[in-house]
Amino acid sequence: MRKLRNNELGRISIEEFKKALKTPIIVVLDNIRSLNNVGSVFRTSDAFLIEKIYLCGITAFPPNKEIHKTALGATESVDWEYKEDTVSLVNELKSEGTVVVAIEQAENSIMLDQFLPEPNKKIAIILGNEVKGVQQEVVSASDYCIEIPQKGTKHSLNISVSCGIVLWDLFQKQH
Repeated sequence: MRKLRNNELGRISIEEFKKALKTPIIVVLDNIRSLNNVGSVFRTSDAFLIEKIYLCGITAFPPNKEIHKTALGATESVDWEYKEDTVSLVNELKSEGTVVVAIEQAENSIMLDQFLPEPNKKIAIILGNEVKGVQQEVVSASDYCIEIPQKGTKHSLNISVSCGIVLWDLFQKQH
C-alpha cells in the first residue's frame, strides 16, 4: 500500500465545484461560538458537495482568519449566507419544501441510523450552540429531530464531529 500524492487525488477546482451537481443537503449553524467548528463544517461540506451553509445568530462568517485555519479554502467553494434569525430561516426553508431536521437529543427524536430521508426531498440539518444546543424554538419548528446514538459517559460530541457523522450518513443514504 502506498499513500497517494496530492496530484493523484483527483481534486476538482473551485469553478468545477460551483458547477457540480450538489448533494441536496443544507447545513444550518445555529449560534455556533467556535470559529474552528465553523471552518471544519465548511471543509466537511466541501467534501460531500453540500448545497449551502447558513450561518445564523452569533455564528461568525467569512472572511475570517480563524475560520480559514480549519476551512482551508472551503469558504470559497461552498455557498453560504448569513441569516440573523434561525427560526425565520427554518420557516422559509419549510415553505420551499425543504425537510428541516434538528440534530439534537430530544423527546421523540429518531436515531440517525434509523432515519430515512424522504426520496427527492432536500434536507436542511441544524447544528446548535456548543453549550446550549439547538434553540428550543428551532427544535419545535423542525420537521424531525435526529439524535446520534452514543453509548459512552459523555453523551455529547463536538459540533464539527456531529456534522461529519450526519453528513456522511445522509450522503450515503442519498447516493
